[in-house]
Amino acid sequence: MSSEQLLDVRNLTVRFPTTDGTVQAVSDVSFTLARGETLGIVGESGSGKSVSNLAVMGLLNRNRTEISGEVRFGGRDLLTLPQNELRKIRGKDIAMLFQDPFACLHPMYRVGDQIAEAFLAHSDEGDAAARHRAVELLERGCSPELALQILL
Repeated sequence: MSSEQLLDVRNLTVRFPTTDGTVQAVSDVSFTLARGETLGIVGESGSGKSVSNLAVMGLLNRNRTEISGEVRFGGRDLLTLPQNELRKIRGKDIAMLFQDPFACLHPMYRVGDQIAEAFLAHSDEGDAAARHRAVELLERGCSPELALQILL
């Protein structure tokens, strides 16, 4: 993996053993993502888009799923990392935006508070730093005034 490559997925295959036989959800998927690039994954419903990304993120139950291939991020194969190591990386260095917005953000809590909460989970800097970081991230997608409104 070159220094420009951030994520390198090679020959990712995901199978779900069932009582009726094995379901092959993803077969031999490979792609590389460089720092600063955006990758869109498209396909028909049921083609394995979500399952591929759940596998990359380590969000599939390893006891009920057969996953093979390599998912190299920052020089480490995410498929071989123990769950406690993956938790240190997920949300801080690599994240996934789910299709269902209700699975991402709770409608009863302010968006800014939820962003700050994610920062607090991966930092020891405290509430003030988390709120500042949430404002910075929100300002990337909207005006500074609206970012503060969302947070406050």
